[in-house]
Amino acid sequence: MPRLRLIAMVLMLVTLAVYLPVRSNAFVYDDYDYIVNNHMVQNGLTWAGIWWAFTTWHSGNWHPLTWISHMLDCQLFGLNAGPQHVVNVLFHSANAALLLMLLFRLTGHLWPSALVAALFAWHPLHVESVAWIAERKDVLSMFFGLLTLLFYVGYAQKRSRVEGRESSATTVSLALDPRPSTLDYSLALLFFALGLMSKPMLVTLPFVMLLLDLWPLQRFSALNFQLPVFSRLLLEKWPFFLLLTASCITTFLAQRHGQAIASFEQVPLNQRLENASVAYGLYLLKMIWPANLAVLYPLPEKVSGLALAASMAVLAGISIAVWLGRKGSPCLLIGWLWFLGTLVPVIGLVQVGSQAMADRYTYFPLIGVFIAVVFGARQLANHLRFPKAISLGLAVMVLGACVIITENQLTCWRNNKSLFVHALDTTRNNYIAHLWVGMAFQDEGDSSQALAEYRESARLDPNYLFTHFTLGDLLDKLGRPEEALAEYRRALRINPKEPAVHDRVGVILVELRHYDEAGGEFRDAAQLDPSSPWPHFYLAKALAMQGRDGPAVAEFHEALRIEPDNFEILAYAAQLLSASEDPQVRDGQTALAYALKANTLANSTQPFVLDALGMACAETGHFDEAQQAVQKAIDLTIAAKVKNLEPLQQRLEFYKDHKPWRESFLATNALPQKIQNP
Repeated sequence: MPRLRLIAMVLMLVTLAVYLPVRSNAFVYDDYDYIVNNHMVQNGLTWAGIWWAFTTWHSGNWHPLTWISHMLDCQLFGLNAGPQHVVNVLFHSANAALLLMLLFRLTGHLWPSALVAALFAWHPLHVESVAWIAERKDVLSMFFGLLTLLFYVGYAQKRSRVEGRESSATTVSLALDPRPSTLDYSLALLFFALGLMSKPMLVTLPFVMLLLDLWPLQRFSALNFQLPVFSRLLLEKWPFFLLLTASCITTFLAQRHGQAIASFEQVPLNQRLENASVAYGLYLLKMIWPANLAVLYPLPEKVSGLALAASMAVLAGISIAVWLGRKGSPCLLIGWLWFLGTLVPVIGLVQVGSQAMADRYTYFPLIGVFIAVVFGARQLANHLRFPKAISLGLAVMVLGACVIITENQLTCWRNNKSLFVHALDTTRNNYIAHLWVGMAFQDEGDSSQALAEYRESARLDPNYLFTHFTLGDLLDKLGRPEEALAEYRRALRINPKEPAVHDRVGVILVELRHYDEAGGEFRDAAQLDPSSPWPHFYLAKALAMQGRDGPAVAEFHEALRIEPDNFEILAYAAQLLSASEDPQVRDGQTALAYALKANTLANSTQPFVLDALGMACAETGHFDEAQQAVQKAIDLTIAAKVKNLEPLQQRLEFYKDHKPWRESFLATNALPQKIQNP
């Protein structure tokens, strides 16, 4: 249909224009865990990365297609945030067009379908899902979810035509006839699996299919309910239910592995039920009046009795109204059940994380409300003979308001500071927002403001491990190791099984020259996370600082066994193997191989890697190459406006005299005065 294609194209283009500002936005919040600090993702599309995507529970999730999508971004764009934002927008625009086609195929009504799709595309509650790169899982899973429904509807409509031919007006065949479009059914099942591998939020999709069977497909009737017919429709979807069961189990295990699921001691059942009831009401309120939107709404210790009563009254009132009107306006019942049901996985009955609700959770559920409102209003307008010009004017006003508010909300997502300052302006007792505002101040070099924000975050929630961890890092950088150690130990009391905290405690203990105790912390960290190279890396440095170069080399080798393509570990190992004063430790050929690989991985842009390469070249008698490497290190250091050039210049003179470099790595000498966090 040409008009449908034209409207779909216009819808996509306007959506692209609305979201165009995100191309200049930075990485924010979980983007660091997903992309910026994730070496597997940064390496782009590799077989090792794809295997990791399907086997990891990183960040408490199992969504391999989402990981692969981020890997492809890094393959194409590197760590450039702008194009990765645009990819999200492209998926969102495609989703709007797919929703338009789905609704038109279901109902045959073009303009109401277009209005629902436009509300979905431009509503401010959906900014979070689009403007946040880490929420690629939302737009990607919706893309596959809508394809699932499109092919399911194609299958169901063809099957209904076959049943209509083969059955009398009063009898419906109970046979599971495989003839009506097996291909449509198979593609629906395939896209459902792909959607679950993008985000498990789609586990409710088989229930949405049942709702569509009721209206508008009319494959069964709620008024004249026949159990055999309903049972057949239920049995028809058994492969979908099998996939959703597997997805639920996998998601639960992943989130439990990531320690993201709150226990009933932490969040009692009554608090969960109360918060869920209020959240339903707030989602409806924010849909109607999208004000005070925030990236994170903290879970309140106590739910307001007034808010609970108001929300329960609204939910009960709407539920009663749509049930009573189910005969004349089935779209109201279907839309309302779509909204209520698809929110169940994220409504907080299984409490994951510290949020009471989240705007991104409405990305799929709000479609149900939009369907109920738009198709219900159309039916009412036709009944009252409402002038079409006024209906059109109201629709334009609503969509215009959505676009204006969406544009304003997009400005909050420019960077971490704007995002979390806005969160502090719109929420209360938001300890995570204080933490991230503090990190933004720290990135700007304002340590005093950063400390104040960290202290406030710790005051609001003394049991949030990451606040103490981050506060410890800043205090260490400020040269206050004793205070830093106290913060790290507070973090350990919160979770003694967090390997990164053991690493940081060990680092501080090394600075304070408590080497034996530090070694114990590094070994604890290695035992807790055998897949991490950093405990071995830190321990190697600590051993070198004690003059124990032989054991240090063994730890460097173990770190490289775990992560062989880490240029920092390669460079430090090459430095020790090249320049150690102990001839039994030196191994020039291995050092040169490590240094060359490190320099390739670092694209010849890291002065300390080039310095290690110079040492390795000199150790193996390649003094011209050693001079070239260290001279480039000097040039890069000057360009970075670092003043301490004397060690590099001293080594350059040695290489000119055809002398290899030798040094002791004791703490009083060269490597390093302080263990740095890579």
